[in-house]
Amino acid sequence: MVPFLFIINSYFVGSIAFSIVIAKLFKGIDIRNHGSGNAGATNTLRVLGLGPAILVLVLDLLKGMACVLVAGFFFDLPWLPIMCGLAAIIGHNWPIWFKFKGGKGIATAIGVLTTIAFIPALIAGIIAILSIVITRYVSLGSLIFTFLTPIFILSLQFNWPNFIGTLIICIFAFIRHRTNIVKLMNGTENKIGSKKGA
Repeated sequence: MVPFLFIINSYFVGSIAFSIVIAKLFKGIDIRNHGSGNAGATNTLRVLGLGPAILVLVLDLLKGMACVLVAGFFFDLPWLPIMCGLAAIIGHNWPIWFKFKGGKGIATAIGVLTTIAFIPALIAGIIAILSIVITRYVSLGSLIFTFLTPIFILSLQFNWPNFIGTLIICIFAFIRHRTNIVKLMNGTENKIGSKKGA
């Protein structure tokens, strides 16, 4: 019963949408009504600029890390940290505090994945960053990161809970990026560094 409460609490923590909070504090706006409409760091960069975007990225990443670390600290249950991490990502994507309209969960996923499987996530992250540098498509890098991490877990640091959990995270990422995938295929996806509100 108590581990289940940790999962529920992780959902509530994940539901703290820092892009929405910071946009309201900095500009008095709802970030979901501007730019791409996504409640995440990339759209914060477009609408508010670099400083707020970095703050959103770090806070979203830390909330994913915190949920995993707290679960691992209190319980010796291999499946609980990844379940709490998944709950945090679900909260970010569908936040109870903001009418279930959140972001795409990538920054929170980075926090979760680097905490449960640092080396696989690091390798996947380096490849993803290189793809962003080359193409300037953040969405493509996000998809590459979530796609490669379970593959590297399978080959480098395998255990069933983390492998299954990261597969679910990958599925979430592709579902949340489905419109980006269409734009990537059509060559109409926004590139990082495009004008605010583009």
